[in-house]
Amino acid sequence: MRITGTGHASMRIDTAAGSILCDPWVNPAYFASWFPFPDNSQLDWESLGDVDYLYVSHLHRDHFDAEHLKRFINKKATVLLPEYPTSQLEDELRELGFTSFFKTKSNEVHELDGGLKVMIQALISPTDGPIGDSSLWVEHDGVRVLNQNDARPTDLSTFAELGHVHAHMLQFSGAIWYPMVYELPQAAKTAFGKQKRDRQFDRTWRYIDDLKADHVFPIAGPPCFLDDELWQFNDIHGDEGNIFPDQSVFMSEYAKVGGTNGVVLLPGSVSELTTGSIETTHPTDVDEFFADKQAHLEEMRERKAPIIAAEKASWRHPEIDVLGELKKRIEPLLEESIYLAKGVGGPVRFDLLSYDGESVESIVVDFPGKQVRPYADEKVRYRFKTQRELIEHLIFIDEGDWVNSLFLSCRFSAARIGQYNEFVYAFFKCLSEERLQYAEGWYDEHEKSVDAEDTELGGWTVQRRCPHLKADLSRFGIVDGNVLTCQLHGWKFDLPTGRCLTSVGHKIRAEKSGADMPARAE
Repeated sequence: MRITGTGHASMRIDTAAGSILCDPWVNPAYFASWFPFPDNSQLDWESLGDVDYLYVSHLHRDHFDAEHLKRFINKKATVLLPEYPTSQLEDELRELGFTSFFKTKSNEVHELDGGLKVMIQALISPTDGPIGDSSLWVEHDGVRVLNQNDARPTDLSTFAELGHVHAHMLQFSGAIWYPMVYELPQAAKTAFGKQKRDRQFDRTWRYIDDLKADHVFPIAGPPCFLDDELWQFNDIHGDEGNIFPDQSVFMSEYAKVGGTNGVVLLPGSVSELTTGSIETTHPTDVDEFFADKQAHLEEMRERKAPIIAAEKASWRHPEIDVLGELKKRIEPLLEESIYLAKGVGGPVRFDLLSYDGESVESIVVDFPGKQVRPYADEKVRYRFKTQRELIEHLIFIDEGDWVNSLFLSCRFSAARIGQYNEFVYAFFKCLSEERLQYAEGWYDEHEKSVDAEDTELGGWTVQRRCPHLKADLSRFGIVDGNVLTCQLHGWKFDLPTGRCLTSVGHKIRAEKSGADMPARAE
């Protein structure tokens, strides 16, 4: 089996029974904020795109590059489609000209032509990607690989039970806006960033240890930031709180925990994989490349500047009545929302800066009041500040997922009183009838489910499944004193009270082990 690195989470897998191209991303994403690093735009995409199968893990725009898919990928390729609750991924691929779809069943092995076997595990909670994320397992001639990309399964045993995995590709770096955009003192940002960076690595080590593959490939990040306004987010400034470590940092950190089987893929690197060996060739020396990272970034910044300028020029739509259009689009969804609106629980304020930055229009999405209205000088727990033209553009293109556009762009600042609230971001990910109805139904079932199974952790008896997204706490739970941390997403719970310390709306069932502690958090 041959694995060719094609940048970020993308790779081409070649076997005697056919080729699979995964998640090709080349063009800037999220308001021209994210670019692939190392640069993959100069690969021979005409050849790379001539494949038998296409796998797009999910609709995040650093995995689903519509322009690139339309221009370079063979439309006769059969799309390996994850089993998602909505049809949006299939619909968007059909609009690009793809007509052949193999609709997989989640966690079910499918045998394709020539003995090529695949299994796709689809994650379907509203907080997984844009309503869904997935991982791809491939087997041919006894060689097995798992492309986990940036999915976060609660359990890798489904893949391990299919036989020993020879190559494991997974995310290790950040792919979020926290904590950089929050209006906090720099010392606090650094401290929170360091915590997140450590959690990212801890989660990665846990996944690696679960699967115990022969070879580990760090993929799916980090992006690079070439706009001058975002340049500080690149991990080249000696900031220990930067959440975007690159592959060379992964290799260094992995060595500290005893890892010796890491394999870095640059765009154009090729790994020849068998059941007993691997041989990897690179287009350039890997160590020298990352040693010169800043120079590479500066060259890319200069070369990509016209692309960023052209994108920025397309965002302004002064003819749009922002308040009126938001009322028209969001108020019907607020009327239908029960669980998301209750979960947000208050008004969310958007401060829109004028083109010249001299004035601000403040608009409130009032969840209890079920309306979008001008800000009335009231106290709000959640506030976002961004350029007016970004909201104009979201309205202009009828964007139904502000997380997969505005928020991941990092072109905003945020402030909140109290804890993180997942329902805020879940709602702004679901600005369409189909998505909202799915999310409401999911939270309805989630709310009704009762997890009776318990596990023992650090002298406490706790419910086995995390109240957040059902992670198995017997594997991902760590107890320090009276605080339990779920390492899958870093959520924390106060065990004596059951209260979630990370977000509102979640509580854990827990009691001190032993007959002398009858009190129970419910």
